[in-house]
Amino acid sequence: MRLLPLLTPAHALFLDFDGTLTELAPRPDAVRIASGLVPTLAALHDQLGGALAIVTGRPEADIDGFLAPLRLPLASEHGAQYRLGDTAVPAVTPPDLEPVLRMAEGLAAQYPGLLVERKRASVALHYRLVPHLEALCHDALASVVRHLDGVELLRGKCVLEAKPRGVHKGQAILDFMTQQPFAGRVPVFVGDDVTDEAGFAAVQALGGWGIKVGEGSTMAQHRCMTPAALRGWLSAARTQWGPPSLARSR
Repeated sequence: MRLLPLLTPAHALFLDFDGTLTELAPRPDAVRIASGLVPTLAALHDQLGGALAIVTGRPEADIDGFLAPLRLPLASEHGAQYRLGDTAVPAVTPPDLEPVLRMAEGLAAQYPGLLVERKRASVALHYRLVPHLEALCHDALASVVRHLDGVELLRGKCVLEAKPRGVHKGQAILDFMTQQPFAGRVPVFVGDDVTDEAGFAAVQALGGWGIKVGEGSTMAQHRCMTPAALRGWLSAARTQWGPPSLARSR
């Protein structure tokens, strides 16, 4: 595992959100944005000529709320929804997830501490407050998902998510890399979870870098131990390039 590489204005930067830019929280709505993060992302977005995107399992509204007033290019819900420019468009047709939603809500009603999150194209069941229920939650959702066409169950950090089959962060990054301003650049993806491994595979297949935040096995070439350290790396890149006009002229 190598040390963090030097980010340059020739890169395209893709960033996961929870556990990467921010520390994980007991509930999705309890995440706190570190001082200086939004100005740093805004400056890097400018210095990279717009080639900075958030690639996350979160819905679009969550990211825009946390990073307001900044609106970045975005692949939300693991790549089920894309935003390039001002318009968000579905990358896939959402499947019928009502049976999953009913099961998840039934579990949440029976076991306090479980949290159900309904998104445009997926249903997530969070068990961070009751981690001993992991196996029960998995078996219950899996029993429903196996009977649904075009749906798969994704494991994350204390969360299970029923989502469209074949939708993942790696495909989102590959799709973004065919579009301006990302095309022709060297891609870098930073993430912390097993759900980010597809993103690492995608950027490294294109000759770029994967950066894993935190512990755990990974295919990423580089590792950063904490979100705070990652934010420091981003801030250092912003500072070393100087004003955006100078960065783009190098």
